[in-house]
Amino acid sequence: MAGALLKTGVFFQALIKGKVLDVAVDIRSGSPTFGQHISVELSEQNKCQLFVPRGFAHGFVVLEDDTIFAYKVDNYYSPAHDRGIAFDDTALNINWVVPKGELKLSGKDTQQLGLSEAEVFADGLGLYRAVG
Repeated sequence: MAGALLKTGVFFQALIKGKVLDVAVDIRSGSPTFGQHISVELSEQNKCQLFVPRGFAHGFVVLEDDTIFAYKVDNYYSPAHDRGIAFDDTALNINWVVPKGELKLSGKDTQQLGLSEAEVFADGLGLYRAVG
């Protein structure tokens, strides 16, 4: 099992083998659905895919061993622009299915801020700004 995380950017996920729970959270300030999320199970059986547009955070948890999935992003990785949100922020109320104690998390995953403290997309600009 891999860890859960919430990252920002544009993602297109497609599963090749196994099963994952894929999550997208609206982080567009001013959006009527700000802070709300969707969860979609992607599996080799259901052949579902998920597109996560700019202005949403994305996270996943692997539900089966030997899972293989592919994703595309809209830009090269840039450490200066790397953002995240705490996957276990209680305000998000995400059911990750796998108990927290069984997740394999990186140090970075465990140090992310909650949504109320994180940088989010400013109204319609596609730019980050601090909440508050």
